[in-house]
Amino acid sequence: MKIFNKLVRDKIPTIINANGESCETRILDDMQYLKELNTKLQEEMREYLESGEIEELADLEEVLRAILDVKGCSYEEFDTIRNKKVEKRGAFHDKIFLISTDNR
Repeated sequence: MKIFNKLVRDKIPTIINANGESCETRILDDMQYLKELNTKLQEEMREYLESGEIEELADLEEVLRAILDVKGCSYEEFDTIRNKKVEKRGAFHDKIFLISTDNR
């Protein structure tokens, strides 16, 4: 028996069963779900940082979208918030690396 104790994508139990294995699962309540999504966000970020693969960014976005859903924020609302920040503070297109300020 292999123990995972982690949030998985919706079709994973079906895939496991189709491979002739069985698995034990449970449905999380909203607070547990958000906690596990935050853990999954860290896991996916770590995987992206280690591999640099675009596929890992797709996993990050899937987790991000699930978090937005739990928080009652549509992706469109989120993008509006993001755009407002871009308008106010800019994006990261110019590759600016801040070294210091004069503390005034």
